[in-house]
Formats: sequence, structure tokens, C-alpha cells
Amino acid sequence: MDAEEILQEEDLEGSWSLLSWLASCLMVFGGALPYVPQYQEIQRSNNSDGFSTRVCLVLLIANILRIFFWIGKQFELTLLLQSVVMILTMFAMLHLCCGVQYANRVSTKQHRLTDWDVRYFWQWSAFEDYLLFCFGFTVACAVITLLLLDSVVFVETLGSLAVMFEAMLGLPQLLQNFQNQSTKGMSVKMVLLWTAGDVFKTTYFVMNDSPSQFWVCGSVQILIDVAILLQVLFYSQDTRTKLG
Repeated sequence: MDAEEILQEEDLEGSWSLLSWLASCLMVFGGALPYVPQYQEIQRSNNSDGFSTRVCLVLLIANILRIFFWIGKQFELTLLLQSVVMILTMFAMLHLCCGVQYANRVSTKQHRLTDWDVRYFWQWSAFEDYLLFCFGFTVACAVITLLLLDSVVFVETLGSLAVMFEAMLGLPQLLQNFQNQSTKGMSVKMVLLWTAGDVFKTTYFVMNDSPSQFWVCGSVQILIDVAILLQVLFYSQDTRTKLG
């Protein structure tokens, strides 16, 4: 009987370990999945106007900060790997958007980072400018972190800033939809996957006793996701017709 109980316990432990491993893999790569349908939509329509590239700005800053937060306060390796995957995904989105905008450009006028024109911040014509900005931001963060790494207040502030930016992930898209009075060109599948992913990861943070900044961030993201989905309903042609 004792042997059977031991075997059952080992089976349960093995099953739990497998589920934990699958959950970790989903955390690492799941954050990038919502951008697959949006990437395909931009490729299909050859138009990136419906997607706010400032989503990429928010996520790049958030995940760069999160990497330095990990250096100061080492939490799950899963979340560190998630940040690396998300940074690569955002660069892929920016590369596509730059290519599409270049192909559709009517004017020969280009906007570059080196123009130092704040009116066109994050609206540059060349993908290299986005890389240069992120490189400069990363170097600045590295220097500051190196100087203040022993400060608990600095490390916690870094973590709070990282999750604050991440919590604002959907805000640029929300504002762009409002400005356009339309969600045309935005992938609804992307937002649905955002919502599913945010619910999953918030649950993951709570169950794994992650720093409180993470689950607060997830909760705010869910609220913004819901607001964008409400925009989809409101701006859809059928709904507008019904509203008269």
C-alpha cells in the first residue's frame, strides 16, 4: 500500500512538473502570439495604418526595463526569457511596418532620428533608427543600473516602471482607434489573444507569488483590452447603423 501511495505521489509530481513546464513555455512565447494575426493582416493589406507602432515603443521600453529589474532582483527565469522574445517580436513588427510604409510612401521626404524633430518621434522612416534608439536607451539603463544596483529603492522603482509601461501596452492602440473613429486595419484576433494572454499571465503571477508589480500590471492590461474590444463593437459598421 505504501509503495502504491509513493507511486501515485510520484505520478502527481511528474504531472505537475509537466504542467508547470508547459505553463512556463506558454509564458515565454505566448506574449508574442497575438502579433501573428496582426503581422499577417499588415502583410495581406499592405497597410499598417490600423496598427499603432507606439505599442512596440511601450513594449520595448517595458521589457528592456524588466531585464534590468531582473538583474537587480532575480525572479523567475521564465519572465526574463519572455522579455527577450517580446523584444525580438516588436522589432519584427517595426521592420514590417517600416517596409510597408516605405513601399506606400508618396512623398520623398524622410524622417530620421538624427533630425531631432520631436513631432516625428517614433514615426521614423528607417528601421535602423528604431534600433539606434533602443540601443541608446539600453546603454543608458545599463550605466544607471550599474551605478545604483545596490539601492533597493532604485531596483524596486525600476520594476515598477517596467510594469507600469507594460500595463499601458494597449493604450496607444486604444487612442489610435479613438482618433481614427475606427478599428479598421487592427486585428481583432490580436486583441482577443491579448485578453486571453493577460488573464493567463495575471493568474500565473498570483499563483507563483511573483512581485506584486506584475499582477497589478496584468489587471490594468485586462481593463484596457476590454475597452478596445468595446471599441470594436461600437465602431463596427453594423453597430453604427443600428445606433442610427
